[in-house]
Amino acid sequence: MTQKPANGVNGPDEIRKLLSGDSSRSFTDCMSALIIEDEALRARFWEMFFANEEPYSRRAAWALDTVCESHPEWAQPYVKRLIEALKIFEHDGLKRHSLHLLGRIEIPDDLKGELINVCFGWLISPTEAVAAKVYSMDILYQLSQQFPEIKHELIDSIEFGMHDGTPGYQNLAKKLLVKLYSEV
Repeated sequence: MTQKPANGVNGPDEIRKLLSGDSSRSFTDCMSALIIEDEALRARFWEMFFANEEPYSRRAAWALDTVCESHPEWAQPYVKRLIEALKIFEHDGLKRHSLHLLGRIEIPDDLKGELINVCFGWLISPTEAVAAKVYSMDILYQLSQQFPEIKHELIDSIEFGMHDGTPGYQNLAKKLLVKLYSEV
C-alpha cells in the first residue's frame, strides 16, 4: 500500500530535503504553516522528530512544537513516544521541545511515573541544559498537584539548583517555591 505524498513529500529523503533549510524562526514558521495544512506531512514530521537524526529531527521538533502551541491535541497521540524518546535524545533541542510539548498535554496515568523519574533526573543533573531543567521543573510542579508526595522532593531539588541556576532558572524556581511552600 502506497501512502499519498504529502505536499509532494513522500518519504524520509524528501523530508530531509525539506528540512535542510536554515534554522531560523522564519524557516520554522514556514514549515509550521505547511504542516498545519497537511495532516500527512505533519505525520511525516513526527516520524522525523522521533528518528533522532541531527539536524532534521530538531528542525521537525521545532516546527511541531510551534504548531502544537495552538493545537496541543495534535501532540496527544504521541505522548508515549515522547516520553520514551526522552531517554534516548541527546541533543538539548530535542529534549527541550519534547518537554515543552509534554507540558501542554494530558499525560496518561500509566506514564506519569516514568515522566516524573526523567524530570527529576534532569532537574538535579549537573550536566543537563538549563531549558531541560526549567521544563522539567514546570512539569514536576504540574504533576505534584496530583501527586503531593513529590512536593518535598521537588522543593529540595529546586533549592539544590538555585545557587548555580541561570536567571531564567532562578526566576521560575522562586515562583514555584512560593507556591510549593504554601502547599506543603
